[in-house]
Amino acid sequence: MTVRVALRLALVDTYRFSWRLLIVNTALSLAVAAVVLFVSAFPLVLLVAPVVAGPVVAGLVHCTVRLVREEEFELRDAVAGARRFWKQGLALGAVSGAVLLLGVLTATFYASERHRVLPLAVLAVYVAALALLVVLVSWPLAVGAPEEGVGGALRRASLLALRSPSRLLALGAALFAVNLIGAATILPLLTLTVAYSFLATARLFLPPEEMPA
Repeated sequence: MTVRVALRLALVDTYRFSWRLLIVNTALSLAVAAVVLFVSAFPLVLLVAPVVAGPVVAGLVHCTVRLVREEEFELRDAVAGARRFWKQGLALGAVSGAVLLLGVLTATFYASERHRVLPLAVLAVYVAALALLVVLVSWPLAVGAPEEGVGGALRRASLLALRSPSRLLALGAALFAVNLIGAATILPLLTLTVAYSFLATARLFLPPEEMPA
């Protein structure tokens, strides 16, 4: 499947199930907002927020996987997914938070007036962005094949990135544009852009034979 087809199918899915996805997306927003409220110290919040929101994200990803595989999902699937995949959510949330934190700290370090090594700062941002794309692909793989574990999902996502880097970069660029538009209008977490991102990723990278029972 091409990136264009995956994006188009994800858009159709988002339109068909917009209100259900919006409810799950809003639950994710509330989880992140609660963390930001209680952990206001930056950049520590970059690490804590993804970890706390991880199980909620797992519920959202479970819904997107069911939608991709069965063309249907119910709101109770979000609760069932969060209960079943909370460990995967915590683990992938921790990985995402660590990547964000290290990326921000490294880029800030090299971009500071004391160092002023801008090429290294740009490189840090680029590496962090690639790592986050790999983690993004890992989410539907971890939920779609939980028997392989988070480590297996990360390895498979890395192999997919190495085999088809152009598809991964094209997907990343498209989703960045979508979320940027959402940020320009209203916070992406308060819209459907996060759910759409996971839908497009699942459409593109999740093998058809993998569907959680």
